[in-house]
Amino acid sequence: SKREIKMRKLDSTKVRPLKSEQLLHIEDHDFALRPGFGGSPIPVGIDVQVESIDSISEVDMDFTMTLYLRHYWKDERLSFRSNKNKSMTFDGRLIKKIWVPDVFFVHSKRSFIHDTTVENIMLRVYPDGNVLFSLRITVSAMCFMDFSRFPLDTQNCSLELESYAYNEDDLMLYWKHGNKSLSTDEHISLSQFFIEEFSASSGLAFYSSTGWYNRLFINFALRRHIFFFVLQSYFPAMLMVMLSWVSFWIDRRAVPARVSLGITTVLTMSTIMTGVSASMPQVSYIKAVDVYLWISFLFVFLSVIEYAAVNYLTTIEERKQLKKRGKASGMYSMDAAQAMAFDGCFHDTDMDMDLTPFPDPCEENETRTSQTNISNEDTPRLRRKRSLKGNVGRIILQNNHVIDTYSRIIFPSVYIVFNFFYWGLYM
Repeated sequence: SKREIKMRKLDSTKVRPLKSEQLLHIEDHDFALRPGFGGSPIPVGIDVQVESIDSISEVDMDFTMTLYLRHYWKDERLSFRSNKNKSMTFDGRLIKKIWVPDVFFVHSKRSFIHDTTVENIMLRVYPDGNVLFSLRITVSAMCFMDFSRFPLDTQNCSLELESYAYNEDDLMLYWKHGNKSLSTDEHISLSQFFIEEFSASSGLAFYSSTGWYNRLFINFALRRHIFFFVLQSYFPAMLMVMLSWVSFWIDRRAVPARVSLGITTVLTMSTIMTGVSASMPQVSYIKAVDVYLWISFLFVFLSVIEYAAVNYLTTIEERKQLKKRGKASGMYSMDAAQAMAFDGCFHDTDMDMDLTPFPDPCEENETRTSQTNISNEDTPRLRRKRSLKGNVGRIILQNNHVIDTYSRIIFPSVYIVFNFFYWGLYM
């Protein structure tokens, strides 16, 4: 009646429905219930367009992806008559007033719907009740990574979609266009990985309290770029190992040179290993890069131990030779190694040097320079010093220990075999 209509207009608590709500008859239905409630499960088709893979974190074992998520279903309660419009498109304000699928991302850590400049939500309704619901979402989800072959590894990650409330008796999730339901941007690229493939698959998930649920998978395989790690880890480790071999060619009596070289290479290898470990998760198993760096460290360490053995055996040999020579006329005779230890100069191994008295090398040099006439007795000594300049290489080779000689061959050969075995196994 006219009176009832007038009373409705005067009632300020009544909110007049929007034009879109009037066209879709939203007030005439209870959208808290799914379409076809009590009957067969409602099919909800899904398709995804991946816009970008923003980051891959080995430390957190997760990835971040931005994508367009589209849902397709039919709700006859939203059907309308129209001769002009083939469909009606709405923004996110209508979503809260109708039923939409409650799809969520399994194993997700963070996710959000983009809202610049407005919420990136689109709802399109067709006259027969078919609905298209589209979202632009960024999601960070777990990726269970295996680093046993790092950095020569390939990681397989997946983003999983599932209904939160409706099990398979109420809602059936499926890929709308089969394998073609998953599309990617052609310009997707990552700094550390090659994207080998994208694929879509489906399955079931069981929960003891609520039953079976349909689950959709977005699978992608990532193969790591190796060149970065070759420059940052492998190549420096190779150089340090080869640098440690230089000590095999240094005279065994040059203690400061060989010791300092060994300590420097050991410390540098420790720095390289620490830098690699700092950028990786603290896993309980051995990675491929750990195998390479630890064996390289072992080669460097053994080169230091090799010189310790050479120095020790040299000292024992010299003591034995000194005991054999004995005392002669109250003087000890000694070879070139002992002579250098006392006066810091090289001496021929065939000459015996007197221990007592110990002349000062500086005073000896001043005395010789002050003499204008060289006696015949000093001629062999000067001749020996002149020949020493041209025979330094021969003297060094003669005074190298047999361990150094073998080390020059064994260390490089074993390291080359190790490299062939390592790259053949992990590549």
